[in-house]
Amino acid sequence: MTEDRSRRDASSTSHPRPSRPFPRSDTASSTSRSAGRAPGLGAAELRALAERHGIAPRRSLGQHFLLDPNVARAIVRDAGIGPGDRVVEIGAGLGSLTLALDASGADVVAVELDPRLVAVLSDVLQDHARVRVVQADAMRSDWDALLGPGDDPWILCANLPYNIATPLVLDVLARVPRVVRSVVMMQREVGERLAARPGDDAYGAVSVRVAYRATASTIRRVPPEVFWPRPKVESVVVRLDRLGAPPVDVDEDRLWRVLDGAFAQRRKTMRNALRRLGLGPAEADAALTASGVAASARPEELSLEDFARVASAMPA
Repeated sequence: MTEDRSRRDASSTSHPRPSRPFPRSDTASSTSRSAGRAPGLGAAELRALAERHGIAPRRSLGQHFLLDPNVARAIVRDAGIGPGDRVVEIGAGLGSLTLALDASGADVVAVELDPRLVAVLSDVLQDHARVRVVQADAMRSDWDALLGPGDDPWILCANLPYNIATPLVLDVLARVPRVVRSVVMMQREVGERLAARPGDDAYGAVSVRVAYRATASTIRRVPPEVFWPRPKVESVVVRLDRLGAPPVDVDEDRLWRVLDGAFAQRRKTMRNALRRLGLGPAEADAALTASGVAASARPEELSLEDFARVASAMPA
């Protein structure tokens, strides 16, 4: 797991493999490699690889490298990835998951911010013709440039940096419709929040934002000991399948405004939440009555559909 930033205007540097029927970034430069495939690397081999390149995980960058190839292969199976699929990986690290993705027969764009790790990936993947390594900040990159021309569906499969997992997932759901499925590993607390349902302890504004664009579920727990360095928390694998269209017809800006106001103090009632958004007592009561939501209801009890009705019933 490696850190990205939250800006969106950077260019990317591509470290491609041989030409093949695979979309390329306009900024990519081509280098010929011979085709081939090496088996996944175990923990000792990955540590030796890092030592050879003089790399130690940087806690300041949130780096936690996946060391267990069995976990990497399980994530690829969880994602249902097979030959010919187009996959983008964010935070490729030492290449453990990248190798498993390549072994599936998929075409892979492996995105990595840290230039030290790009050098490692170029070493590990030099004979892997289906993998294109791109040095880029995923939170700043032009996704059309990363994925290349066309409208073919893509899968996001990644061991995400803990500190960008939520904004990256929300950004991909909002801005990258070509990514139709995401299977991503992240901190357990964060993953459970993304996939939470009304009434769950983890349910919040992020859960509703995800439900607006995708179905989400946690599908695997991953223990700390498969990472280097070992994190203090468990991880989970979350699967998100993009919906063809949002399940509610609502003005998005209004919906986000209601969500943010409601969950700013989640133990308050919806009547109080609408009052904090500037509605008078009569206006708040009228909006809730029109939407069929009790004034005493609390945000964690309400579904996406409930919030959409409230947003639509609010005065302009």
